Amino acid sequence: MDARIYKPAKTAMQSGRGKTKDWVLEFVSGAKRSSDPVMGWTSIDDTTGQVRLHFDSREQAIAYAKREGLTFAVEEPREVKRLVKSYSENFAANRKQPWTH
Repeated sequence: MDARIYKPAKTAMQSGRGKTKDWVLEFVSGAKRSSDPVMGWTSIDDTTGQVRLHFDSREQAIAYAKREGLTFAVEEPREVKRLVKSYSENFAANRKQPWTH
């Protein structure tokens, strides 16, 4: 069974960095999805794709995957490039674009 270990990014709906500190082990299944002919609902044979395990560190997640005999891939988190600005920069004399108002 394959697994993916990653650190989740913050969603667009939040301004803080909540729920981004833990590492997540998520099972990647190649199970076949089927559609119910009467209701049109989608079902799947393997429910391990719904399981997410949270760990405090990357090493704990890797140790768990090795202990359970899982093949895994670790995705390193991208560093957020912060653009620091202040309100007073809108009125700076050395502004690149002229202030139009």
